[in-house]
Amino acid sequence: MIPYFLQHIKFEKRCSKHTLSAYTSDLEQFSIYLKNTYELTEAEQADFQMIRSWIAALAEKKLDNRSINRKIATLRAYYGFLLRQKTIVKDPMLLIRSLKTDKQLPSFVREQEMHHLLDDLAFTEDFAGQRDRVVLELLYGTGMRLSELIELKISDLNTYEKTLTVLGKRNKQRILPLPNPLYQLLSQYLKLRDELEIPDEWLILSDNGRKAYPVFIQRIVRKYLSLVSSLEKKSPHVLRHSFATHLLNNGADLNAIKDLMGHSSLAATQVYTHNSIEKLKEAYLQAHPKA
Repeated sequence: MIPYFLQHIKFEKRCSKHTLSAYTSDLEQFSIYLKNTYELTEAEQADFQMIRSWIAALAEKKLDNRSINRKIATLRAYYGFLLRQKTIVKDPMLLIRSLKTDKQLPSFVREQEMHHLLDDLAFTEDFAGQRDRVVLELLYGTGMRLSELIELKISDLNTYEKTLTVLGKRNKQRILPLPNPLYQLLSQYLKLRDELEIPDEWLILSDNGRKAYPVFIQRIVRKYLSLVSSLEKKSPHVLRHSFATHLLNNGADLNAIKDLMGHSSLAATQVYTHNSIEKLKEAYLQAHPKA
């Protein structure tokens, strides 16, 4: 039933490629464990105790609790599907609880560091240099996800409205406004592409002129963030966090940030309020005579 479940989340739930890959990997690992430990060839035959033992085995391997919780979420989705399909009559996940995790605030680059990167550092005038700048400006200037950036096509740019249409999670489209400096930068980038006679429909291309891929974008972001920030994590998602945090710090409405980021609920956006509170605490400790 695993292949049917994966088809279900791909075509009916319209999950992202990243989510589909994670579900596939989790279920493959679980199936191997069942076969090696219980000589069980069908995952739908697993019971509560078997699932608990797998979770314990993962913990013994010192796997991070967040990673284990993701696998628990995968099994919860899988057995929920089996229950709806009436393949099983009892959900073995009912008594399974997620593991406790430390609450982590989203990492973000400081505003002055981003200003230094985008306003002070010189990017080369060739295609690669201008492409790199567009990548950084789009991620930070719109808060889009890595997957959304990679899937952008030239046709997604509305030159009249100065907007970008992005395809988010579960194939949900949203329209992102482009501030004039970012729009002008994109226009210059596309003009350079035309001069070089690059016909590809994808907006962001790798050095060999093909559609960009996740690791390629991650390398670009890590390279440039290393020049201005000492953060341990230097990823495209950090720029997404920076986008939301800086908007909130400068008075943007939380609901507006939610819509810009493509969050399905306000709860996902509210995590950024903690960064703002931390900033207030820092200001208090530095300035108040009783601090």
